[in-house]
Amino acid sequence: MTLAGSLSLRLLLALTTMASGLNIPLEVEQPPTIITYTSGPIIVLHFDTAITVKCKARGNPPPEYRWEKDGQAFVPPNFQTIRANQTKGLLVLQSEDMSKFEGKYRCYASNKLGTAMTNEIEIKAFSIPKFPKETLSPIVVSEGEPITLKCNPPEGVAPRLIYWMTVDLQHIEQNERVSMGTDGNLYFSNALKNDTRQDYGCFAAFNRIRTIVQKNAMAVVVKRLKPANDSSESSHTPVAPPARIPSLLLPSGVQTEKVLLKGEDLQLECIPEGFPTPSVKWIKMGEVMTPRVKFNNYNKLLSLSAVEESDEGKYMCTAENSAGKAVHYFDVIVEEPPKWLTEPPQSQLTVIGSDVHIKCSVSGKPQPAITWRRNGVMFRDDPDKRMQVFDDTVILFNAKAEDSGVYQCEASNRHGNILANVNIVIMNMAPLILTENNQEYAAVVGKEITMNCSVFSSPPSSISWTKDEKAIEGEGFLAFESGQSLKIINAEKGDSGKYICVASNMEGSSAVTAVLDVKDATKIVDPPQNTQVDSGKLAKLMCKTEYDASLQDTFELVWRKENKEIPLSSEKNSRYSVKGAMLEIMNVNLSDQGTYTCTARTSLDEDSATAVLTVRDVPDAPVKLDLSELDSPRNVLLSWIPGSDHDSTVTEFVVEYEENRWEPGRWKELQRVTGNQATAELKLYGNLNYQFRVYAVNAIGPGPPSEPTERHKTPPAAPDRNPENIKIQGHHPHQMEISWEPLSPVERNGPGFEYKVKYRQLGVEDSFTEHMVNRSVFLVNNTPTFVPYEIKILSRNSYGWGPEPKPVTGYSGEDVPTAAPRDIAVEVINTTVLRVSWTPVPPATVRGRLGGYNVHWVRRRSLLNPDKNLDLSHSMSFSGNRSHVIVPGLEPFSEYKLTVYVFNKKGNGPKSDPVTFNTPEGVPEQVTVLTSSIIQRDSVRLEWAQPPKSNGILTGYLLQYHLINETALEVIDSKEINITGADTNHWTLQGLKGDSLYRFDLRACTRAGCGPPQAEESRTDFPEPDLSQTPAVAPAQSSYNCSLSVPSSISGNSTHPPLVPALLNISSYVSDTFAKISWTAREEQRSLQLYVAYMNNHLLLVHFLCLAV
Repeated sequence: MTLAGSLSLRLLLALTTMASGLNIPLEVEQPPTIITYTSGPIIVLHFDTAITVKCKARGNPPPEYRWEKDGQAFVPPNFQTIRANQTKGLLVLQSEDMSKFEGKYRCYASNKLGTAMTNEIEIKAFSIPKFPKETLSPIVVSEGEPITLKCNPPEGVAPRLIYWMTVDLQHIEQNERVSMGTDGNLYFSNALKNDTRQDYGCFAAFNRIRTIVQKNAMAVVVKRLKPANDSSESSHTPVAPPARIPSLLLPSGVQTEKVLLKGEDLQLECIPEGFPTPSVKWIKMGEVMTPRVKFNNYNKLLSLSAVEESDEGKYMCTAENSAGKAVHYFDVIVEEPPKWLTEPPQSQLTVIGSDVHIKCSVSGKPQPAITWRRNGVMFRDDPDKRMQVFDDTVILFNAKAEDSGVYQCEASNRHGNILANVNIVIMNMAPLILTENNQEYAAVVGKEITMNCSVFSSPPSSISWTKDEKAIEGEGFLAFESGQSLKIINAEKGDSGKYICVASNMEGSSAVTAVLDVKDATKIVDPPQNTQVDSGKLAKLMCKTEYDASLQDTFELVWRKENKEIPLSSEKNSRYSVKGAMLEIMNVNLSDQGTYTCTARTSLDEDSATAVLTVRDVPDAPVKLDLSELDSPRNVLLSWIPGSDHDSTVTEFVVEYEENRWEPGRWKELQRVTGNQATAELKLYGNLNYQFRVYAVNAIGPGPPSEPTERHKTPPAAPDRNPENIKIQGHHPHQMEISWEPLSPVERNGPGFEYKVKYRQLGVEDSFTEHMVNRSVFLVNNTPTFVPYEIKILSRNSYGWGPEPKPVTGYSGEDVPTAAPRDIAVEVINTTVLRVSWTPVPPATVRGRLGGYNVHWVRRRSLLNPDKNLDLSHSMSFSGNRSHVIVPGLEPFSEYKLTVYVFNKKGNGPKSDPVTFNTPEGVPEQVTVLTSSIIQRDSVRLEWAQPPKSNGILTGYLLQYHLINETALEVIDSKEINITGADTNHWTLQGLKGDSLYRFDLRACTRAGCGPPQAEESRTDFPEPDLSQTPAVAPAQSSYNCSLSVPSSISGNSTHPPLVPALLNISSYVSDTFAKISWTAREEQRSLQLYVAYMNNHLLLVHFLCLAV
């Protein structure tokens, strides 16, 4: 740490210490200090049976408590004085009649060093409010005279609200003539005949105690005035009351003095009487009225909230009518209760022999009187003149220890009082260090740490700090609280060690040691990153940390969302989980979006990092849909305000509609607009009652729909279009069925909907035949076969026709063709393919839409076996109008018969005259079986079966054999042999190279050529086998060569070497000329050779085959 001179931590010696709250440790004897108490006033309701008044103080020795009521000692039977460690006193008052406890109370807390006291605590008790029982005589007045209905409401717990109502709880109407005053009375400036009634009731409501009380109903009788010359009792002639100069019903007299406290609400009231009803005006004499003034109750009440000194002055109200006027003056005086000018006097700690000044600076209006007490007892000047009182100041000269105590300053005027307890402690004391010795402190690198050295002494001590017997030096150290705390601004590892704090004054000195350990800071090395994730997916936030290893037990990683800790649970249904430094949120939704903070925390420090998780979700529903007409009720503009797109751009809006005539409650798509639009122009059908809604679509999917619009009704109209997708079909030769896609009910635009079908034969008839129908299909009978018609379908309703449609051409019903193709010619292209040609039939004979031509041929016999009739039929269809086709798939060397016919949708026409032809010979199919066996060192015997189909007369075989280079798998030498004779089925090759690999290719041949080869590979040269072994299964050999010698016996009882395991899945296929055998070898049977023996009529033949497994 950089050093910057010597830092000497010293305290100036002060003879007096002052503090707003003198904090003397409880280890030191001291007078009581009131900590808390119940402030008044305390309201006791009629249903309360007990209250508790608290008073708590601290001191040494622990204080004892006493109470006064109205200046007299008060000790109820259940009062408890709590001593020992519980420095609090409770005053518990219990009674069925709590009113006897009304009064002003004080709490006194005392020990041997003094007495502290509280301000007055007033207890107010309220009984159930009641109106007195009384009999009220009717009030009888003449028209035009004033009336005052007195309420005199009972006192009770504020707030109290007054109402005037009838017995059936109807409010009495109030106006400029009739109004209620702030005193609760109901005033009539002048009476009218209709004011007569028997049930004027005054109600007082006390909301705090949920009580309403009612005064007995009052009756008012208003007499009608009579004309001066009319003395009859039954006169009904109305007479207007004479005009009367105003006077004031409230207040009385000419002038009123209004005294109120600063901050209270001012109310000045003038309620006049007179006829006609007077009006009231207000002025402030000599000044302009403040704009804060409000006028209520028909200008009869002036209100001013939170009055200030500037609101003082003379106010005048004037009541005036056509007969004259009356005035009243208000002298408004604003006063204040006592208050401290700056702050209450402070407690003091001072040394013996010093002078002590206690000043009690207060203000108020009227000026408060100040009363001084010491330990709760009033005092004046001390006779020996060591203590003098100067009105608001007390001076103790040459103070002694016995002058210690609690001094009370109380300031009061007619509006209240304030009290301050001032603890004066006069003592000399050597330093007392309150901090524990060898206190251990821990800090982290780069942070600050404060070590304490709390000292109490009198006079105050001088405090110094050292480390390793050296004074603390450097700018990184800061002493404060008079040296009782030492702060290291930016801790380093080298700051670890022991620090000594020494405190001293003229009474002595004391020291204490502090031990500091500076540790590595906690850091987030891989903070979470801002992340976007789709709703329903998994979100991951990483937060890797480093921290001091010694703080392992206190380390924790806390995750918060929007500064609220995320609850992590081990339950399976919890969506939050932490895996190491990773927070995982499963199945995220919009509520998971926000700012996430990971906090790596130890007992000493923490580090935080934040990241924003954005959840992409479907868009919110659009809001504030608005529908406006354009040029007609059927052409409207729908607009909306898009909702949030949740960080995935809206690609389109979908407008849906619902109408309650045909499909109420079913929503259908009406229109789509791009995502950058918030309007859609809608074309609507007539005679419907629509409502619309909109939803948005983004890459996540469609969002919820908006709230629907109000209903929009469209007027009926003629249809907008005619049917579409008109189809003309003829299911029978002399019929024509016309069908179409009908208009949906919403497209009909009005009632009385139907279709008009119009048709005429094209090029033959000039006029249309018309029919009105309600269905979407119409059948025309007795039509010529397959002739063209021109057809129109029109829509109509009670309001008119749809637009003129374009005609559609179709044909009447079809019939089967009547003519057969002629001039059939067959050209054989090869052994299996023909070219067939013909002369097409005349179009008129098709009698329908030409489907195409069908070629039918029959294989009558094979020329290899001409005596056997086959009669195998085949056919191929060729669509469209054509005169020749290519026909594949015939068999070689066969006799065929062929015919051709035309067809349409109704069926086939007559067949043509048949044509007979033969297909030429073809090459044979592949030889199915070819086997080889070694008979000598340089000889191989080949055996085979004839091909399944020879496709002609078999003339022999072509055998090709090739010497193979086994390393390169290439042919070294090739030779071929023509084998004549169709019945030949074996051949022996001699003069082959020994110990060599050969491939043999065998082809069957006819006069047309040779077919595809069958291949076989075999190796020459093999050792002689032991023929005493069983021929069915031979032991393993070192080569694939086999002996063709016939074993002397195959008895199952003969002795032979151990057998290898049997083969699996053996199967065979046998034909007239060959047999095919297959099997599956086991793993251990690979590289073995196998003998196959076959029998005829249960006799073993001399022939064996040797094969590799």
